[in-house]
Amino acid sequence: MKTHQTAAGLVLAAGKGTRMKSSLPKCLHEICGRPMVEWVASSLKEIGVERPVIVIGHGGDLIRDRLGDGYDYVEQTEQLGTGHAALVAADKFRDHKGPLIVAAGDTPLLTAETLSNLTEKQARNGAAAAMAYCRLDDPAGYGRVIVDNLGRVEAIVEDKDCSPQQLQVKEINPALYCFDSETLFRLLPHIGKENKQGEYYLTDIVAAIRHEGGSVEGQFVDDFSEFLGINNRWQLAQAAQLIRMRILKAHAMNGVTIVDPNSTYIEGDVTIGVDTVMHPMTVVEGKTNIGGSCVIGPNTWIKNSEIEDDCRVFMSHVDQVHLHKNVRCGPFANLRPESEVGRDVRIGNFVEIKNSQIGDETKISHLSYIGDSKVGQDANIGAGTITCNFDGFAKQGCSIGDGAFVGSSTILVAPVKIGDGGMTAAGSVITSDVPDDAMGIARGRQETKEEWAKRWRDSKTDQEGQL
Repeated sequence: MKTHQTAAGLVLAAGKGTRMKSSLPKCLHEICGRPMVEWVASSLKEIGVERPVIVIGHGGDLIRDRLGDGYDYVEQTEQLGTGHAALVAADKFRDHKGPLIVAAGDTPLLTAETLSNLTEKQARNGAAAAMAYCRLDDPAGYGRVIVDNLGRVEAIVEDKDCSPQQLQVKEINPALYCFDSETLFRLLPHIGKENKQGEYYLTDIVAAIRHEGGSVEGQFVDDFSEFLGINNRWQLAQAAQLIRMRILKAHAMNGVTIVDPNSTYIEGDVTIGVDTVMHPMTVVEGKTNIGGSCVIGPNTWIKNSEIEDDCRVFMSHVDQVHLHKNVRCGPFANLRPESEVGRDVRIGNFVEIKNSQIGDETKISHLSYIGDSKVGQDANIGAGTITCNFDGFAKQGCSIGDGAFVGSSTILVAPVKIGDGGMTAAGSVITSDVPDDAMGIARGRQETKEEWAKRWRDSKTDQEGQL
């Protein structure tokens, strides 16, 4: 969604957020995989703001490190109010001629549609500013917005500064503005702090604009939930629930089946193809891409992974793994980082794969561990196979060739190689390479003692009788 004018964006995120009871800056607390301030900044980018400017204060270095270089930053060293926060960013907009959106960094539910509507209203009416406002049955604690019959804003009065009559007004200020940039920074240096908080209010710009004959347009927003601010951990959880439902709905409308929205958790950067089914108790995190016609879950956790079309992953953990087409995984499989699993592979119950490459059409069906190793195509790894990949000082890898057959309960002591078409006998401890098409056997010869078991039981019975 892009507006017809080039807009700039300013996000106010300098507050510490003491009610969060955390060492993290408030705006860095995550919702569905993103810091709350990034949800706001991402909505600005969605309407065409190339590099939103973020005002930082407490924990500013943490914010820079977490969000990266896709944004510009200015530091507010003293917390002197929203007007002061905007003023410290003035140099960033010195060359900008046009609309400037100012939003709070703790309102992660803000949508691109609302931002676009506000910007278009300011431009369409040639107003010095436009601001959002909502109507609440119980407006206590919010600044009141005085709107005339034409929808123009006459004044904004902070709750603590309201007269008894103004306290009856139900229209409130959710702190979202679109200013003409030149007007804003021309007037900001002249606002005062004659109020009960002793701060420079950004809202005083409205009175300054009206005083010099300019207009401030009001944009009514019916859904107040967009402006829910986050001040404590419970509000964080409530906002996360609303955003999660938005994410799930977007996937459903794009052709994904969500069996139970109340038990499915999908973060904001996840992509999912059409006709994929997401079963209950499934969590998908990070930059995960899931293809089409997959079946995911139930009871599955996936993070930062690439899962191609037609895969089935159930009751398993998949972390930083690439699954090619038509892989079957689970139940109770643990696929660990830096692993790549080829197409048509079968990974069964209680299999763990770590930092390994598994070739196409290979089967690892039961109770096995493959670590730091390479397995070729169309191989069969028997139940209970283990690659002993750690010698106490360093990790070593094994190589298992195309078409190899590894017998059940084989222990491969790395580094060893099983050649193409090679086999190992069940129960072997393999410490040397097995050439192509050879059989590796490494176990003690069986000895059978006739009637020994009966004699042993009889002796035990006699001893117990004597006791």
